[in-house]
Amino acid sequence: MKNIAIITTVLLTFLLVGCNDKPDSELGQNETEGVSKTEATHGEEGHDEEEGSHEEEGEEGVVELTTQQIETIGLETKTLEKRNLGNNIKVTGNLELFPQDMANISPFVGGNVRSIKVIEGDKVRKGEVLAYLEHPDIISMQQEYQEKNDELVFLKQDFERKQTLYDKGVSSGKEFQMAQSKFRSTTSSVNGLRSKLRLLGINTTKVEQGEIFSAVPITTPISGYVDDIMVTLGDYVATQTKMFTVSDNSKIHLDLKVYEKDIPKVKVGQKIQFTVASRPDELLSAEVHSIGKTFEEDPKALHVHADIDNKNGDLLPGMYVEGRIIQGKKSGFAVPEEAIIKEGEQSYVFIVDEDEAPEENKMKFKRIPVSIGVHDLGFVEINLPADVSTDAKVVIKGAYMLSSEMIKGELDHDH
Repeated sequence: MKNIAIITTVLLTFLLVGCNDKPDSELGQNETEGVSKTEATHGEEGHDEEEGSHEEEGEEGVVELTTQQIETIGLETKTLEKRNLGNNIKVTGNLELFPQDMANISPFVGGNVRSIKVIEGDKVRKGEVLAYLEHPDIISMQQEYQEKNDELVFLKQDFERKQTLYDKGVSSGKEFQMAQSKFRSTTSSVNGLRSKLRLLGINTTKVEQGEIFSAVPITTPISGYVDDIMVTLGDYVATQTKMFTVSDNSKIHLDLKVYEKDIPKVKVGQKIQFTVASRPDELLSAEVHSIGKTFEEDPKALHVHADIDNKNGDLLPGMYVEGRIIQGKKSGFAVPEEAIIKEGEQSYVFIVDEDEAPEENKMKFKRIPVSIGVHDLGFVEINLPADVSTDAKVVIKGAYMLSSEMIKGELDHDH
């Protein structure tokens, strides 16, 4: 037993010494592997940190501009709206006035221009004084009226007195008839002079009281605007010589030409949408009022008149118009043609990006794809993606500038 214990102790000692006596090369290899593993771990972490240090890229298809940039490029936005497009009769024509809405003003009596009260473009009311004329004949006419009117008072009394005597058989019939004839002729003269003076704008009641006016007013028979003045101070103006022209532009209407093939499609009461050169981005409305019954030979077309609302007087006679007589009720969301950006076969519009509040004095615009429909009167029907609100504000001017800014930003990022 004692020998067995000694042998066991020797074996254990030998095993412990053998484990501690490994070659230096093996130890060095293990240490190297440990360092490499550590460095690899640190290297991966450093790479992650480096990736995380990059700035986050801007959202694709979004352009941000400052208020100053927006003003510089003249960018305009407008809430998306529906319009009647297509299924219409194309027409052209002019803005016109009916004869009763225009006035050429001339005097009823000749005279010299003493004063002019208006200038071209002035708004005037019916009966307003435009100028005054003076002439000796005007004074003579009032004097004659006063004399005849005073004479009429005496003749009336004489006629009534002789009629009473004649009825009583005291006066002869001849005297009564002469008094009656004189009274009636003078009454006619007085009434004629009174009408002439009133036509000239002179207050006959004051003339009867002894007042004499040295000049007569020239007034306008309609309300409207003074278009032209053909006289100057001191000019002698003969009877029926044109002095002023006045037009009531609030009564302006469309005079359209409809070609023969489209005549059966036009009905009174149909709606019309049209544009004028002075307001190309604004679609104006009218309604068919009457349809002509006589063809023009060159070109062979029929005139159609339509009523419009021109209370502000912005529309003027003679303006050229392009319009559409609406047959159906087809409508859709539409934008001006310049709001559409084409890239190959795909069309885009820019809308105000309201998903995220921009920085102060800045605005974000998002480019969205749309499908195109009917083109009409400078507008294009568009169909929006399902995730875009129909209340979106669309860029209607400056879309190409936004597109250029977006492309520029992408190129700068690539470099």
